[in-house]
Amino acid sequence: MAGTNLTRVEAQERARLLTVDAYDIELDLRGAQDGGTFRSVTTVRFAASEPGSSFIDLVAPAVHEVVLNGTSLDPAQVFADSRIALDALPAGPSELRVVADCAYTNSGEGLHRFVDPVDKQAYLYTQFEVPDARRVFASFEQPDLKASFAFTVKAPAGWTVVSNSPTPEPPADGVWVFEPTPRISSYITALIVGPYAAVHSTWEGEGGRSVPLGVYCRPSLVEHLDAEEIFAVTRQGFDWFHDKFAHPYPFAKYDQLFVPEFNAGAMENAAAVTIRDQYVFRSKVTDSAYELRAETILHELAHMWFGDLVTMEWWNDLWLNESFATYTSIACQAHAPGSKWPHSWTTFANSMKTWAYRQDQLPSTHPIMAEINDLEDVLVNFDGITYAKGASVLKQLVAYVGMDEFFAGVQQYFKRHAWGNTRLSDLLGALEETSGRDLKSWSKAWLETAGINVLRPEIEIGADGTVTSFAVRQEAPELPIGAKGVPVLRPHRIAIGAYDLKDGALVRTRRVELDVDGALTEVPELAGTPRPDVFLLNDDDLSYAKIRLDEQSLAVVRDHLGDFTESLPRALVWAAAWDMTRDGELAARDYLELVLHGIGKESGIGVVQTLHRQVKLALDSYVAPQWRETGVARWTQASLDHLRAAAPGSDHQLAWARAFAATAHTPEQLDVLQGLLDGSDSIDGLAVDTDLRWALLTRLAATGRAGEEAIDAELVRDPTSAGEQHAAAARAARPGAENKAEVWASVVDEDKLPNAVQEAVIGGFVQSDQRELLAPYVERYFASVKGVWDSRSYEMAQQVVVGLYPSLQISQSTLDATDAWLASAEPVPALRRLVVESRSGVERALKAQAADEAASRAAAS
Repeated sequence: MAGTNLTRVEAQERARLLTVDAYDIELDLRGAQDGGTFRSVTTVRFAASEPGSSFIDLVAPAVHEVVLNGTSLDPAQVFADSRIALDALPAGPSELRVVADCAYTNSGEGLHRFVDPVDKQAYLYTQFEVPDARRVFASFEQPDLKASFAFTVKAPAGWTVVSNSPTPEPPADGVWVFEPTPRISSYITALIVGPYAAVHSTWEGEGGRSVPLGVYCRPSLVEHLDAEEIFAVTRQGFDWFHDKFAHPYPFAKYDQLFVPEFNAGAMENAAAVTIRDQYVFRSKVTDSAYELRAETILHELAHMWFGDLVTMEWWNDLWLNESFATYTSIACQAHAPGSKWPHSWTTFANSMKTWAYRQDQLPSTHPIMAEINDLEDVLVNFDGITYAKGASVLKQLVAYVGMDEFFAGVQQYFKRHAWGNTRLSDLLGALEETSGRDLKSWSKAWLETAGINVLRPEIEIGADGTVTSFAVRQEAPELPIGAKGVPVLRPHRIAIGAYDLKDGALVRTRRVELDVDGALTEVPELAGTPRPDVFLLNDDDLSYAKIRLDEQSLAVVRDHLGDFTESLPRALVWAAAWDMTRDGELAARDYLELVLHGIGKESGIGVVQTLHRQVKLALDSYVAPQWRETGVARWTQASLDHLRAAAPGSDHQLAWARAFAATAHTPEQLDVLQGLLDGSDSIDGLAVDTDLRWALLTRLAATGRAGEEAIDAELVRDPTSAGEQHAAAARAARPGAENKAEVWASVVDEDKLPNAVQEAVIGGFVQSDQRELLAPYVERYFASVKGVWDSRSYEMAQQVVVGLYPSLQISQSTLDATDAWLASAEPVPALRRLVVESRSGVERALKAQAADEAASRAAAS
């Protein structure tokens, strides 16, 4: 990765000197079917405010021509370290022409090339965020040097080319000429090229505005493409965002393209959004998957305004870009008329916020408004703080200033800064105007400091059972060792809910909303009221904080957690219990008992699936090792019982089938999996379809019950790219020292696997019940990881660094080996951060295991 970094200081100087007018980009992709390289010709017109020198970015195997203002420059002299030097620029306009051979990739960065095993055709798409437009054309690769982009693409006959501007009629000569875009940043330009299939529709807005809509995928997925459902969510987003933003959709059309081997969930390319094609569901999934897909669709649509129309000046405001899209997408699901997911804030509390809480307790925790000094900083900052904590804080800001005032400020922001670049202060200034609140101290407390607060109730009860005093105690735990900053107390806007058991149901009987500030906040409104069965802090999930329950409330929810009538308080208590488990305040085996007792009453399928994942992690990492077998046995039997008892064909039935398959291990349990796979056994209503078959087979492979022959046979049944990835994971999961060595070599020693296959292989290699088999790879990991980082692209290297870290080797020796490597290897900051984060997981697991063992001893004494 050497030579591809860009510092903020360099970007600021370049932006001070230059303004960019327009790019004309010609790409010859007629050889895409064979791969290799493609010809890229860039003509860019720009101006310098004064005489000076600068550079343009380009990552290319070969540069053939560099012509600046009519003068040919020697590429060997001016092209080095992924930059073309532009020396002796005159004041005023300049024109640069660069002719290069750029390379197709298989890493999901730049121009990704994929060959579909079904039709043997190549499919291309670009992914440019953060710094990868330069892999396709010469560009000033920073968000504040906006310009107009005009693409001309030569493509094979019969292929389709989609970009940011409307797609022209298919040309007879195969040369696709696109109209120039509005002024946008280079990282949101896009090209999607190949024999993609398409479905078209429109969104009809007020005043006769009609926006063409397109949904694209590979022909091999068309039979599974539910385009009308995707269009319905998209139109709902258009309606709601137009109402809330009061600014017309800024582009001429809106295409959503489901593309293969995509690293992220989706990307907000202007008017040409790319989305991972796993969201074209080829097998039965639960409603939680549809909700997540809808949130992704709405998230990217919100970016068309916040991110594309108005763009951050530099990557330190990446958090605002992503947090705003996350907040507004979930708010749309919660409030848009006719939404299928009005419970979306429950999902947010249950998934996004738990991600934020985890991230905020790592040694790499940072303020929401992080200090981004260079591109390597930003690449590791697509994290739970940037997305989930930021969105949580925006939700609290909305509660603080009012939703109407918040969106009025957003409307002012769009009017003032359309097609420009901004900083956080621009948005906060608009919100101060519309709300009348001073947000400077709020911003300092919430956006410029790291860490998480804990809120605890302090309650005194009189002899007659009434509350004599109630206060909220706020704590600021010490930041993790290695984290920068100091713990701080913050202002919180919260609600306190009082819940009583009525006919077996926990019903809210009182709610108080207040501002919590400082170490102790009295709540006089609750004094003199009857003591309820449960007090719940941060009810309605307005703020971002860890919550704890008083002893009486905790005792009640241990027996009645599933009896809350509303989904959000259940989710908040589930999240608090999980956080207590991670912190060692609740023994992991007690968390398992809590889940076993309450999950049968949990109606929210997203919550159920999250609990499945958390229980699996608790059994893998947080229970005392000597009790793990007992815990796994209890959970697996319970999973099978719930599977057999679930309503036929229900989401819960499918979720329990997958949970059971994840931990089945006894001969009898594996017989059930084998029977479901070969059809000798069945469960009423359970469709053992393509993806479920792979889940069953992969578990059988991991336990040694299925070998290469069975995997090969399944791949014959499913000869798709998804099938190839599943087969790769199943092969990697097989036990045996020889197999593991071959798998390790294919990932670490070689560099040939495409991104999606490498990810699948890593996921299969790491099996929680193969700890002894994987133990020798601790030493091999630390011997290899720096070389992998230095030699591969960011996305490919990160998969290896995080995925193969020995997280299952939960011991002091793993921590010691990590510390020794950190001290001797001198890793760059981005690599150091990823390894330190992984180390933190082992350290937390050791503490949780000790707490679990201590609880066991206490119970036995």
